[in-house]
Amino acid sequence: MSKITLGRTGIVSDKTGFGALPMQRVSEAQAGVLLKKAYDSGITLFDTARMYSDSEKKIGLHLAHLRTHITITTKTMAKNANDFWNDLQTSLATLKTDYIDVYQLHNPPFCPKPGDESGLYDAMLEAQRQGKIRFIGITNHSIFVAEEAVQSGLYDTLQFPFSYLSTERETALARLCKAHNVGFIAMKALCGGLLTNAAAAYAYLNQPDFDNVLPIWGVQHESELDEFIGYMHNPPALTGELLAIITQDKSELAGNFCRGCGYCMPTCPAEIQINNCARMIQLIRRTPSAQWLTPDSQRMMHTIENCTECGICRTKCPYGIDTPALLKANLEDYKAVISYQLPNDNW
Repeated sequence: MSKITLGRTGIVSDKTGFGALPMQRVSEAQAGVLLKKAYDSGITLFDTARMYSDSEKKIGLHLAHLRTHITITTKTMAKNANDFWNDLQTSLATLKTDYIDVYQLHNPPFCPKPGDESGLYDAMLEAQRQGKIRFIGITNHSIFVAEEAVQSGLYDTLQFPFSYLSTERETALARLCKAHNVGFIAMKALCGGLLTNAAAAYAYLNQPDFDNVLPIWGVQHESELDEFIGYMHNPPALTGELLAIITQDKSELAGNFCRGCGYCMPTCPAEIQINNCARMIQLIRRTPSAQWLTPDSQRMMHTIENCTECGICRTKCPYGIDTPALLKANLEDYKAVISYQLPNDNW
């Protein structure tokens, strides 16, 4: 199995990390099956967050007895030191542990530093001094914040979206992490479900150029876990066939597309489910379409007609997308699909 050292933390992990966001969508019993199977198969790094509802609780319930054998990375969306301490104490309790291996500031809109008004970094240092966290990390969707964090020398790890759709600047960010000995944790290696060939995604990130990149794969179903366990023991080669898939995906998806990160929500005054509506056509093309043509999905897409173009979603998008324009384009394409697929529909 391929191993990776997470920058200056010295933490060693298989090239496969367990993304526990989906654990909030499964029962405690099913979470136990997945978490235990992951550990028994060689996965040792489990990434979660305070905001992932009961994900931390499920990890604590099923993996606490293995604490010294696993790495736990979790996150806080605290805006100030008081909320930071509340989140940290809650995480420690729910995870049933005395310490967090990597505690990450969860997508802050700026790069927290010692002595700033937020007090977040100073709280991190104090928590580290108390032995409650081992290493200080940050996650982000803004390339500007990510670059600043790496160059600041303040953070031991960076978690950032990274896949074969990443731009050259984002690829350079991975190299920057390597140069600064900052651990690079790659989230959204499947772009929130838009990339459907996991073998291609795994093979791309398993190249020697990315030997410092640790992808975390969101797991909800046992079949998904089995697939990644298989790649751990028999990594797919970046064959001509997989390169052709990557090339095709880049031609269809690179550029102005919604990653589904959800950071524009839930503030939409029109209650539009932006993270699904703004990428509906890609979802229809790349996943079984029937689930997106149901009456519920049609009602969801109807809400785009209520868009007032207030611009809140545009200002919150970490990728600079003109979200209202993208929503309306998806709506028009969706109407055409409905008209073709369901000619008697009362759209």
